[in-house]
Amino acid sequence: GSLVSYNKEFGFMGFFIVKPEFRLKGIGRKLWFLRRDTLRSRLNKGASIGMDGVVPMQPFYRKGGFEIAFRDERHERLGETLQVDVSISPVNDPDMEAIMAYDLECFGFVRPGFLKRWLDLPASRAFKYTDKGQLRGFVMIRKAVRGYRVGPLFADNATVAEELYRACLNSVPGEFVCIDVPVTNEEAVSLVKRYNGSYVFECARMYYGKAPEIPVHKIFGLTTFEVG
Repeated sequence: GSLVSYNKEFGFMGFFIVKPEFRLKGIGRKLWFLRRDTLRSRLNKGASIGMDGVVPMQPFYRKGGFEIAFRDERHERLGETLQVDVSISPVNDPDMEAIMAYDLECFGFVRPGFLKRWLDLPASRAFKYTDKGQLRGFVMIRKAVRGYRVGPLFADNATVAEELYRACLNSVPGEFVCIDVPVTNEEAVSLVKRYNGSYVFECARMYYGKAPEIPVHKIFGLTTFEVG
């Protein structure tokens, strides 16, 4: 299992795997609570912990003190050649200060070390939308075992989000592209449906402690289920 501390201000619990031959023996339960308590010890007093819980495990996570904040759905479709708006361009090193500031606004906590490495992952692409020199949103698409995954997709509004999403689809024609959208952002759900995205499965963003105050209306694609 994984756990992440963001500057001791916020924690996130990610992937959680037990080998099939060792399941149903109580190992997973012990490991899960050990992870939660280890992460709590690494955070400031009162700091919250987030996670994305699959539906069958949500009752167990509730017993561990986590409450659902919103559902998130994964939608998938094929990339295709599309016209890309002139406001779209690749993210480069000079953009990082503005990108990190925008990410802080949407994610809620500073994570410069993670973000720089995330945007530099092999076989990945990152795009930004600028208007009169101002950053209005950015997106990253990365290689997965099957196709590509979009995340984060943060944008001022649905128009900006759509253009960034189109840039991702255009960058990998013929490849499977999936994105995880918070259903509380109705415009995000409308976007993937407008592009005929197929529902794959869903999780729920859950928090131990107080849910952070984040602008969900700007979140059109979660970064990742593993680290938030």
